[in-house]
Amino acid sequence: MSEFEADQNIKKYTYAIYILQALSFVLLITALLGIIINYVKYEDVQGSWLQSHFIWQKNTFWYGLLWILLGVMTTFLLIGYAVLGFAMIWLIYRIAKGWIYLVDGKELYQQR
Repeated sequence: MSEFEADQNIKKYTYAIYILQALSFVLLITALLGIIINYVKYEDVQGSWLQSHFIWQKNTFWYGLLWILLGVMTTFLLIGYAVLGFAMIWLIYRIAKGWIYLVDGKELYQQR
């Protein structure tokens, strides 16, 4: 398999993970499936421009989970609803930005 074909193949996984993250608003299990795929395929993207997307997706999942848990734990104080609202907006932003950068063939983070 050529480098271009390998890049296109892993790019499909990157799209799939963004789709699974977006579907998690309806089916929560898809976010878990997405992060599992991300960790399994991470070695394949190391050193490529797609590595930044995999890091972005991991951060989206883990920080999103943190915000949602914080929101759920504070709903009895009523502030939790605002935290959950913020988390949903933040997750939509992260998924949309990642998707747009992927379509444009751009990295999300500058690799050092």
